[in-house]
Amino acid sequence: MTLPGLKFTLVALALGLACSQSSPTLQGQVPLALDETADTGVTGNTKGNQPIQWRVIWTTDPQHRATISWSTRKETGDNHLRIWPKGKDSQHRKVVAQHNGTFTLNVSEMKDLDPVYYHHVRLDGLEPGVTYEFELNSDGSKSRTLSFRSAPAIDSTESFSLIYGGDSRTGKEDRQRMNRLSAELTSRLPDAIAFVHGGDYIYDGRQFLQWTEWMTHDELRTTSDGRVLPIIPTRGNHDIGDLYDEVFDTPGAKGENYYHTTLPNGVNLLTLNTNISHAGDQRVWLAGQLMGLRPDSRWLLAQYHRPAYPAVKQPGEAKAAWVPLFEAHDVDLVFESDGHAIKRTVPIRGDKLDPTGVVYIGEGGLGVPQRTPDSDRWYLQSPGMSGRGHHLTTVSFSGDQLRLVTQGFAVDEESGRIGDPGGDSVIFDEVVMQRRGAE
Repeated sequence: MTLPGLKFTLVALALGLACSQSSPTLQGQVPLALDETADTGVTGNTKGNQPIQWRVIWTTDPQHRATISWSTRKETGDNHLRIWPKGKDSQHRKVVAQHNGTFTLNVSEMKDLDPVYYHHVRLDGLEPGVTYEFELNSDGSKSRTLSFRSAPAIDSTESFSLIYGGDSRTGKEDRQRMNRLSAELTSRLPDAIAFVHGGDYIYDGRQFLQWTEWMTHDELRTTSDGRVLPIIPTRGNHDIGDLYDEVFDTPGAKGENYYHTTLPNGVNLLTLNTNISHAGDQRVWLAGQLMGLRPDSRWLLAQYHRPAYPAVKQPGEAKAAWVPLFEAHDVDLVFESDGHAIKRTVPIRGDKLDPTGVVYIGEGGLGVPQRTPDSDRWYLQSPGMSGRGHHLTTVSFSGDQLRLVTQGFAVDEESGRIGDPGGDSVIFDEVVMQRRGAE
């Protein structure tokens, strides 16, 4: 029996509606060099064993597990972190990095770059919904105190938010601007628990110099008080090679990179990989996950890179391989990237507008130059939308309601880049979805 359709409340669809909060002015637009750090709190030996380029990574079970990673310019023997519940330093524990290695350099980089080293601490035994402070240490050189919050318990009914975006591979100045906007949103949203990244972090996944620049810029998502929003990563079509797994500690499994993240309040997120076969093992896994998760899910979500319902390009393989499964199991919302535009589709079932259908949003605006969407496509008509602009989407869950707010910066029509580097962020789209079957 088909569940009643999602109910939509349209709040705002006008492009260019001014946001009441301003964005910090972009500083240091020159791309950061390999031996620099974006964190103004780090003034130590950034060319040696200083921990830099930190990130907190979530895949499965974010209530109890997380990977905390960082880089050093020097090979270090003692790599560990101290971690403790916020305000309870006396309860700290020391956790040694279980996975250390050298980032892969391609042949051309070997001639010009010295080795750079990664360190991954795989945490287990965390308590749900707890803010943890931590300090990175490589051979005695320490980071400043940073923090993140573990995901609230699965059965928690508290409201929470995700921040979603994709495609940061080019437009490095704009990428830094978007990372600062992410930090601003994180500061304004105490209930934000994770950053969902739709892939295409860099242009060529085999170029370490591009990855190290991305990791340095990613520090800018850290708030002024040291809060780091965990990243839930997706592999994009530009993220080829071994470095993706080295940066994110092989999310999912090597050669697969798909996994299930259990979030609170009956929310489940499935991360898929459009770089490998959409059929076979991945489709079997997806079908099993959807069948098992749908009965107990208030909100069932999926994310991947190449879109099934694109705003710019032609549909990817996901349309034939995965969309029928999404519809059969009443997936609520799908995050797509790759197109370099803004879009939110109408609810879709059977390749037509249907109030019981699936909504697809995206599709890539974390600094990459924006393309012009094909706004005549039927699934982008009202109550859907499309546009151009560097953007993030805040996805807020509160009981039976889900609120989507897409905001960012308008683009210069000629260059495709942010038009006013000192301007305020704007809201491009805001909509409320009501859970299936809810009154």
